[in-house]
Amino acid sequence: MNRGFDVFAARRQFLGGLAVLGAGTLLPGCQTTAPAVQRAAPFRIDVHHHLAPPGFVREITARNTGQRPLMEWTPAKSIEAMDKAGIATSMTSISEPGVWYGDNAAARQLARACNDYGARMTTDYPGRFGLFASLPIPDIDGSLREIEYALDVLKADGICLLTSYNGKYLGDPAFAPVMDELNRRGAVVFIHPARADCCRNLMPGIGENVLELATDTARTITSLLFSGTPARCPQLRFIFSHAGGTLPALTGRILQFYAASKDFAQRLPQGPLTELKRFYYDTANASNPWSLAPLLKLVPHTQVLLGSDFPLRNPEANVRELLELDFSAGELRAIFRDNAVSLLPQLAASTRAPGV
Repeated sequence: MNRGFDVFAARRQFLGGLAVLGAGTLLPGCQTTAPAVQRAAPFRIDVHHHLAPPGFVREITARNTGQRPLMEWTPAKSIEAMDKAGIATSMTSISEPGVWYGDNAAARQLARACNDYGARMTTDYPGRFGLFASLPIPDIDGSLREIEYALDVLKADGICLLTSYNGKYLGDPAFAPVMDELNRRGAVVFIHPARADCCRNLMPGIGENVLELATDTARTITSLLFSGTPARCPQLRFIFSHAGGTLPALTGRILQFYAASKDFAQRLPQGPLTELKRFYYDTANASNPWSLAPLLKLVPHTQVLLGSDFPLRNPEANVRELLELDFSAGELRAIFRDNAVSLLPQLAASTRAPGV
């Protein structure tokens, strides 16, 4: 799916009169014409950067999720943080808990509103933002319709999925129609962790973000592997958040389990290790040696992408921490930009600067 950077022009043509937002309506914090931004030629690409449209903010506020940075987010805050970190383009996505709260019709409406909002950002700030569109999963019919709208009409760069929905992980047969359609389209699929219903408040006083988000990532990767999804859907290109969470530390156990089962060998003929090395992983909450060292034992640096987790984390700190690690200049350039351009060639026209 090697679409050129002219997707931004296509978005501008379609979204200029987007009826959902109304004629002349602007996004809160956005301008119809992007402001002149003073920056030192940013060139990095952030694949894990959250937006928080009004409808999503209303939901998380009503549910008292405590995600204050998301509740206070604006596009202007994103631009400011990106410029400080030397980030040219950020791929935006909705954070957990996502857009589905038990009502399929409401989820379809919220997913559409969030995706329209994100697409409008790409036109209001040309070249600064891309979009990983949200789906109203576990509503499969609604999700298939939203895939068509997001990829064909909005020209989204990919799809964002959560690691689990109602206790089901992404390898579950219920989600196979979505995976098959995304595979048919050769889509990039960004996977963000969720707080699984099974594992809330296991240790009072210790938030689920400390352990459970990373663990849910490992669960869904394992689910995908042993369902055979990567072999059945070879055109899917997965990005997993937070350096794969706890997955690298569990790889040995996964390989042992695979070796002991003939059924899994039939579903995944090339074995788990081959598939794990094909996946991409971002540096959000993982720009440190304790997270990246085990990941880089599993995959080469060419599978690692810059991810900031803004506004929940500081992009400038993420970049600084990566610069302090034992990477060569060439490896840093790959992580900061070149790997993302290889995965998403339409980003090649983003502002480039020398160095790392």
